[in-house]
Amino acid sequence: QVQLVESGGGLVQPGGSLRLSCAASGSIFRINAMGWYRQAPGKERELVAVITSSGSTNYADSVKGRFTISRDNPKNTVYLQAVSLKPEDTAVYYCNANIFNSVAPGVYWGQGTQVTVSS
Repeated sequence: QVQLVESGGGLVQPGGSLRLSCAASGSIFRINAMGWYRQAPGKERELVAVITSSGSTNYADSVKGRFTISRDNPKNTVYLQAVSLKPEDTAVYYCNANIFNSVAPGVYWGQGTQVTVSS
């Protein structure tokens, strides 16, 4: 009943930028925290950034100053603006959202979008 769909990934050169989007739809009363995670080949999934419903943010040290998370509450959408990208940012990026509804409240994940930073 709840679906998260990411978009905006792709191939970008080192030093480049991109913007990821993740839209939640379905049975949603309220979305609490929303976040972005990433998983590189052979590595565990790691937190990139998180934003609360009131707009408070937290970032992994590796992306501070380069990535910005934001959200549009009326659109149930979270964004990740990434600049000064590095090859080590290459990974599949997943969004998640802590969703409250009457049927199945909990944490939902998107399907992931590939980001490749390479020349």
